[in-house]
Amino acid sequence: MRRPITLFTGQWADLPLVELCSKARDFGYEGLELASWGDHFSVERALGEDGYCAGLWDLLEEHGLSCWAVSNHLVGQAVCDPIDERHRGILPASVWGDGDPEGVRNRAAEELKNTARAVRRFFDQGPSEAREREPVVTGFTGSPIWHMAYAFPPVSEDRIDAGFGEFAERFLPILEVFAEVGLRFALEVHPTEIAFDTATADRALAALGGHPSFGFNFDPSHLLYQGVDYLGFLREFHDRIFHVHVKDVAMAKGATRAGVFGGHLPFGALDRCWDFRSPGRGDVDFEGIVRILQKIGYMGPLSVEWEDPLMDREHGAAEACGFVRRLDFPPSMRAFDASFSETD
Repeated sequence: MRRPITLFTGQWADLPLVELCSKARDFGYEGLELASWGDHFSVERALGEDGYCAGLWDLLEEHGLSCWAVSNHLVGQAVCDPIDERHRGILPASVWGDGDPEGVRNRAAEELKNTARAVRRFFDQGPSEAREREPVVTGFTGSPIWHMAYAFPPVSEDRIDAGFGEFAERFLPILEVFAEVGLRFALEVHPTEIAFDTATADRALAALGGHPSFGFNFDPSHLLYQGVDYLGFLREFHDRIFHVHVKDVAMAKGATRAGVFGGHLPFGALDRCWDFRSPGRGDVDFEGIVRILQKIGYMGPLSVEWEDPLMDREHGAAEACGFVRRLDFPPSMRAFDASFSETD
């Protein structure tokens, strides 16, 4: 058995799903991680429109594709964030409402609960093999304390504790809905989230009391450019790796004018010290990742989140699929040296 190779549709939400399905099939993918924006997955339609979920499965199967996870990163970002005008650009109008920050956060939390219900309904109406899966919603949480990541003006430990407490207060009711419907939430550990490295991931999990529905969407790129041991992250949270993104990053060779925070430069700018790369063209040790995934027994999808500011995305997505297919391998069912001790 080999891990399925999927394409995250978030960076392709400008395309109609039917068009992306055709492209993904031609690129060589086996499935899609559906984003809850564009026309790729509608929470509202999945809950309220008869035939919508079955129709999505029909479309996927028509193109030889399947699904293991649905993303709602954008709405999740607003659950714990201090809200400002930037959020208006990423949120549905129904979640933004009048823009009152607490109202936005509360509506985002309700939308994330409804995402769990909608994804449950989607998988329940899928083919038999999909109904037997453990569906995952990937996403963000936002953070009430990310803006305090650099401790100046000085930040007291009480303020940080309060931030993790607020995260737990807002997210535990969401996770209870996930538990009720039998889904898991996979936070993508990422700058601007409550968990952005190994230390904060551990603290976020502790704040939730180790809630069984909460785990991680492992994306090594965001850990590498921060200088975090991403292989160590896999080892430490081996039982909380609910989903895996394949995304690469390249670090500049030598000193640059902008540091790890980017210098307010756009992706692809000459003076950045890091940039995203098509898988296999950066500095991530994917061979090491796959070998640890073997050890921890992760057999879920390897979902390509394709980002490279200097490469055509269709060329890159096709290349990335081939790279992951060559990289991945099925686990061994016997010890490599078992024959040494076998006798007739």
